[in-house]
Amino acid sequence: MRAPLSVAVVARAVMPLHGVGGLERSVHDLVRHLAMRGVDVTLIVPPATSDTRQREDPFASSHITVRHVPYLTFPLANRKGTTILDRSSSYLLYGWRAGRLAGSLVEAGRARIVHGFGASVLGYATKKGPAPLVMNPQGLEEFGATAAGQPALKRAGYSPLRWAVRRCAGAADAIIATDVSLESTVARHLRPRPGQMRTIPNGIDLVDVAALAGPADAPLMRQRHGIGAGELLLVSAGRLEFNKGFDVLAAALGRLARREGPFNAAGWRWVLVGAGPYQKAIEEAVAAHGLQSHVILTGRASDRDLHGWYEAASIFVHPTRYEGSSLVTLEAMAHRKPVIATIAGGLRDKVRPGENGWLVEPGDVGALALALEDAASQAAALPALGARSREIVEREFAWPVLADRQITVYEDLLAAAGGRSTR
Repeated sequence: MRAPLSVAVVARAVMPLHGVGGLERSVHDLVRHLAMRGVDVTLIVPPATSDTRQREDPFASSHITVRHVPYLTFPLANRKGTTILDRSSSYLLYGWRAGRLAGSLVEAGRARIVHGFGASVLGYATKKGPAPLVMNPQGLEEFGATAAGQPALKRAGYSPLRWAVRRCAGAADAIIATDVSLESTVARHLRPRPGQMRTIPNGIDLVDVAALAGPADAPLMRQRHGIGAGELLLVSAGRLEFNKGFDVLAAALGRLARREGPFNAAGWRWVLVGAGPYQKAIEEAVAAHGLQSHVILTGRASDRDLHGWYEAASIFVHPTRYEGSSLVTLEAMAHRKPVIATIAGGLRDKVRPGENGWLVEPGDVGALALALEDAASQAAALPALGARSREIVEREFAWPVLADRQITVYEDLLAAAGGRSTR
């Protein structure tokens, strides 16, 4: 009888134990959906941070075992991978120890695949056992992949992490690119061997999305905030930082607000959901363009409120300068919203001009203003564009689809190694 499929998933963070960022959510959803398909998963992560401890087990499943490896922070470094110093010191020590734990699970016959995020499997990569290694490099920030250039000091600080990520990639049997449009970035920085790179995007759980908000929430959100049913409602979401380009959107709105046309015909509002260090700069940009009466800055919002805003929106606008996969864009699309976004990161794989939205160059105020005006002139067509957004998510970015694709990669690697498994 053939052995069941068993996977050690290794990461430096997972939702909800360590926050709700893109990495945290991707690991959380991968583990849960593998388990739903009968895959035995051992999740290796640091202990929960004190502010995210929960009474209920977020991974309660007979197919999931959680193992914790301490994440030791060095003097002057921040905690949990949030500074360059930390990511090039504490994180590498964690990756060594976590990867060695994954190796011990392989030796004990408890894992037939090791799936690591970033440098979290460094210890396994340097002393690789018989189990195939799948490596997901995520955003590749350490290579300057999400920026238009990297200061020399920052690049130097990231050099140990770049070495570690390349070491893991070199030992991997498969490297996962998280979007088709990011394949060239992965190829440039990690130099995969022919056939080594596979593309499986980050996705979302449509069941979770539906539980947070539905069509009935749209009028309630508008009424609560005094937004008319006929007003064009633009919604953006993300951490308030320079890279997200919210100041560019403020400038584009400022241009439109000063001239007559379809954009101003029925009235409009812009709701920005999120918090971060760039908030004051955004507030100043809004004031400089005289937009105070049109703009609502919600600050940090609950998941329920965020998804309520998606439902209330006419259009989701993501003016980011740099981007990875953009889960917030997928969430808005799941709520049947058309999207105006920039040609950055994986957004090109999700937003298709003429089908479900508009794409403009990052930082181009004029192009963004034109896209907003064009969208306003097609107000009657927006629901149909939003419906196509939902179709794209269901077909290409829903977790049941992605989990099956990931399992296919595992099975292919095991077959190549002469050990095909069953679920």
